[in-house]
Amino acid sequence: MEKEFFIGQKVRLAIKPPYIKTAESMPILRPPDIVRLGEVGTVLSHKPGNYWAVRFEKGAFLIDSQYIEAATVDAETVQPHHNIEEDTAKISPPSEL
Repeated sequence: MEKEFFIGQKVRLAIKPPYIKTAESMPILRPPDIVRLGEVGTVLSHKPGNYWAVRFEKGAFLIDSQYIEAATVDAETVQPHHNIEEDTAKISPPSEL
């Protein structure tokens, strides 16, 4: 089954492939542990053969669609924007008068 993603979409490495190919003009094979299982990346482009160029933390790689899935963001995992002054006040020792 062919999966469809769009450019800029967040995807997750769902199954570890036997090797990973870099998405460079002269691609090279890399060991599969260069991208962690479950790591989220951004789709850069669609390539022939149902491969997707995906930017992960350690670079851009060509990933067969069978190894990736659309990443979902849980409301519980999203961190609210913090106020630095409030955070500093919480960790600063009380001042003596």
